[in-house]
Amino acid sequence: MKDKGIPNGFLLSKGHSYYVFILLFLLYMFDYIDRMVVVSLFPFLKTDWGLSDTQCGMLVSAVYWSIILFSFPVSIFIDRWSRKKSIGVMAVLWSIATVACAFTKNFTHLFAARTAIGVGEAGYAPGGTAMISALFPEKKRSIMVGIWNMAIPIGSAIGIALGGFIAVKYGWRHAFGVVALPGLIIAVLFFFTKDYKTVDLVRSAKGEKGVSGNQLKMSRRDIIKEFTGTPSLILTYFAFAANTFLTTAMLSWLPTYFNRIENMPMQEASLKGGSVMLLSIIGFPLGGFLADTWMKKRNNARLLFSALSSVMTSIVFFSAFYFFAASFQYYLLLLGGICATAFASSAIVVTQDVVHPGLRATSYSLCVIVQNLLGSSVGPLFVGVLSDKYDIKTALTIASLSSLIAGLLFFIGSFYYDKDLAKVEKIAIKVEE
Repeated sequence: MKDKGIPNGFLLSKGHSYYVFILLFLLYMFDYIDRMVVVSLFPFLKTDWGLSDTQCGMLVSAVYWSIILFSFPVSIFIDRWSRKKSIGVMAVLWSIATVACAFTKNFTHLFAARTAIGVGEAGYAPGGTAMISALFPEKKRSIMVGIWNMAIPIGSAIGIALGGFIAVKYGWRHAFGVVALPGLIIAVLFFFTKDYKTVDLVRSAKGEKGVSGNQLKMSRRDIIKEFTGTPSLILTYFAFAANTFLTTAMLSWLPTYFNRIENMPMQEASLKGGSVMLLSIIGFPLGGFLADTWMKKRNNARLLFSALSSVMTSIVFFSAFYFFAASFQYYLLLLGGICATAFASSAIVVTQDVVHPGLRATSYSLCVIVQNLLGSSVGPLFVGVLSDKYDIKTALTIASLSSLIAGLLFFIGSFYYDKDLAKVEKIAIKVEE
């Protein structure tokens, strides 16, 4: 499906398209800095407030629970109103909520502030994905989504490392305030970018001899069927959840693992844990590139590649925790950091490929809901509960198996991709005046 923009294939001028992309990248980076800074503050919160590992895990999960509740309604608003205005408002909200975390007095207050961060972040990934899918020509879509998602490991690593550094030097409350301010500045700039026109929800009318030239307004039943009648999309949602279960668990608990198992100071453990997931910066664009290259030979390669990379991720992380220790374990964990996100770029593009162009933000919001409900919100808490009952190493070893499930689901989905893609409406995307 090709979206018609200006003659060079871009929706806006090439320069402005990349300018909007840079702002989207920076906002995504600060989204994850604000989201993950709390991870390196666990030891300080445990000391000051006597929190358990389960409570610490809940501070990460709170953001994802909030995203689960608000992502879908917010994404409908994005698809039907304005991408740039919605994204700007959301970025302001999550930045203010992060500042509020610095002024909390107990676990309940901090949990509420973390929940508010999730409200602000609820629609950012769907809105940003929809904008990128419209801004760039189809042949560049996977690699641009891959580069954009590099902001996740960069932001996560910066948040974890910077949080530990600031907490040691100035106290944990200052960490929240420092990381929140840049997002506010970028949010204001985003209000002055260009957007694409909201896409009408119409479908081609079908006559006795096939598709006619007429278009009909999509009914609620048509919209629901757009998702429920697309097997490759549904399977991608659940596979995504199985993978984010693993990645969020690792992001949340690797610093604590190194602190306890190797007796590292938390500042050093935060840097070491952050470096593992930072290497996923390679996985996002590399995975998108390899999947698109494979697509020249197999049309369903995006899902097949996601399946293979998911299985490899599980094997690498499980082996690292179960069989090895010290230096060689760390090298395997670094490899796991690359593998863990290789699936994401092509899987995200699938959520855009196989749905109506006017439902792209909604499509990815459903992916976000499923992955957070069954993956991101559960992973940190799952590891925290098992760590309290057994130990942190056992908990992370068991969590590593979740990507095997993802691999199986992606593989099954690959058999439905071609048929689902053929059903998508061909509608041009135009610039908002």
